[in-house]
Amino acid sequence: MPGQTSILKSIDDRGVLTLTLNRPRLHNAFDDALIGELSGELLAANRDESVKVVILTGAGKSFSAGGDLNWMRSMAALDEAENIADALALAEMLSLLNGLDKPTIARVNGHAFGGGVGLLACCDIAIAADHVKMALTEVRLGLIPAVISPYVIAAIGPRQARRLFLTAQTIDAAEARSCGLVHLCTPADRLDEAVATQVRMLLKGGPLALAACKSLIGEVAGAGRDGAPNLKRRTAEIIARLRVSAEGQEGLSAFLEKRPARWDAEK
Repeated sequence: MPGQTSILKSIDDRGVLTLTLNRPRLHNAFDDALIGELSGELLAANRDESVKVVILTGAGKSFSAGGDLNWMRSMAALDEAENIADALALAEMLSLLNGLDKPTIARVNGHAFGGGVGLLACCDIAIAADHVKMALTEVRLGLIPAVISPYVIAAIGPRQARRLFLTAQTIDAAEARSCGLVHLCTPADRLDEAVATQVRMLLKGGPLALAACKSLIGEVAGAGRDGAPNLKRRTAEIIARLRVSAEGQEGLSAFLEKRPARWDAEK
């Protein structure tokens, strides 16, 4: 509908922000408007200290069908330079989601295809309803999952990527879990309960420590064997900085005093 926002947002009193892809009649397929809106919401969430956890989900019966085919058809009429600029906007949005300082949960309420798989792969925790189907269908359109590939391959590894990228095979939530694409699958009527359990655990972590964990994982995973000598110094510096920080001292004091930490919204 004209004028309808592509992203719905709500935040509770604990600082849990829910961003809902809001194109249900198009299975939450994304176009340039949705990409721009989601990028803006992610930037705002990163700047907002009141936001503690971000949940990404879809309106209606789908999580996301990936790229809107009408949008992609319109882009095919433009030249290569314009298509590069357009693809970079998607790449930037995915990078923002993947690198967000706040913990992120993909609440996969319905099917995810193509770029929709990329969205959930960018989230720290992915929880899918057990009826959900997923596929990387780009090759059947004469395309490839290029922009989402760093995040999907990080989730499932090159070996599984060869099979799923090349065959475009549809998999169910159980297989998505077994190959690392989602962490948990649950009956649809228990999806919110499963998400709430993860949220409660995340809210018990120090906000700065959670952000530092995300940064650390990316740094260590990208270092490889040759980075090991530098990592010893780097990881020692990180833990030393956190030990002497106000948050670190509060967390240790709370543990020793057998009380909730100041940031614990569930206390």
